[in-house]
Amino acid sequence: MFNFLSRSADAATLAAGMVGVKMGDRIVQIGCAHGGRLGAIAAGVGLSGRAVAIVPDEASAARVNKGAAQAGVLVEIETAPPTRLPADADAFDVAIVDDTGGLFATMRAEDRVATVREVLRILRPGGRVMVIAATARGGAGALLTRALAVLMTDLPARSGPRFDPGPSLQADGFRSVRTLAERDGLLFVEAIKPR
Repeated sequence: MFNFLSRSADAATLAAGMVGVKMGDRIVQIGCAHGGRLGAIAAGVGLSGRAVAIVPDEASAARVNKGAAQAGVLVEIETAPPTRLPADADAFDVAIVDDTGGLFATMRAEDRVATVREVLRILRPGGRVMVIAATARGGAGALLTRALAVLMTDLPARSGPRFDPGPSLQADGFRSVRTLAERDGLLFVEAIKPR
């Protein structure tokens, strides 16, 4: 029998490994389509680090609370639009943009530019941004992924063309933009804020 919880835990572990935070890091996640992923990533900063989630609505805040509680970590929550992040300049080492629910991909172009510039502002020089996006899967994997998305979240399963965040990051000031991996229906794109 297929174990849905095991599959969800594997995706969270994959995300935590790909983001690669370390003890003492100050991280911020913009958006939260999956609390378990956020909890797994936040666990990496330990007691000497700081984890903040900036989410657009109360439903996302509830996912953050649930994921943090399940992982046994403390995550500060701010509710604000991604175009105006309530954080100081140069405040974070790593920013994660959770686009698995379409937060970034479905924005109007001018809002996407504002969001990327805000992420650039709140990262320290040399800091990293990681965009985690959903990708279309084919065959039986696609059917299972859509079923999982419906069962595990209150978000609709995404389909259609993949959105590549790389050009947006490059155009608005990030450097060394690269796709790290595409695996298990997730795309990981990383970029660096210039020093």
